[in-house]
Amino acid sequence: MRITKKKHLEMKLQSVPPHPNPKVGLEQYSTPSVIASDLIWNAASLGDIENKNILDLGCGSGIFTIASSLMGANMACGVDVDGDSIHLANETSQKLKLDNVNYILSDICEFDCSFDADTVIQNPPFGSQRKARHGEDLNFVKKAIDCSPEVLYSFHMASTEEFLINFYRENNLDITHIFRYSFPIPKIYEFHSKEKQNVDVIVFRALADF
Repeated sequence: MRITKKKHLEMKLQSVPPHPNPKVGLEQYSTPSVIASDLIWNAASLGDIENKNILDLGCGSGIFTIASSLMGANMACGVDVDGDSIHLANETSQKLKLDNVNYILSDICEFDCSFDADTVIQNPPFGSQRKARHGEDLNFVKKAIDCSPEVLYSFHMASTEEFLINFYRENNLDITHIFRYSFPIPKIYEFHSKEKQNVDVIVFRALADF
């Protein structure tokens, strides 16, 4: 059944479980259904989802892959280095009876971009935690460029916006839209001192100019 309201998409995505075994080295935080549904709904409104091949880099438990499938993607492919998350994403997609999804277990840096993507969507580690590896989001952007999509959607820390605008421009990516979210970081790692902390993030929609 075709989804015609953003709220219905959000309700569907509430059935997508979070990372089964969050790994601090990968900075794994699950995207809330309200954020995922808003972004994919906007992407669909801009013509970037329906009948398109969607590549979800760092897919985690598959929320953007699944959302793209539900919104009429031709094919949605999720890629992640974490086998636990890939297994869970597969299970969830099977429960939802989605036949236009695929998942690949791979380090993003080693992914060969054999999937012919029209749209890349990614929520990479964006360095919000002390123990996270900084600059990983830039590596994701570089890999997205290697995959030669028509359009890229990528999450980043809002505090790095000015630097990133220049980085995108230098890499021939034309930013057309900026979406802003307050991303909740729950207390899931030992070093967390608060039950929840909200982090300001941005999502760039960028067209490839090459």
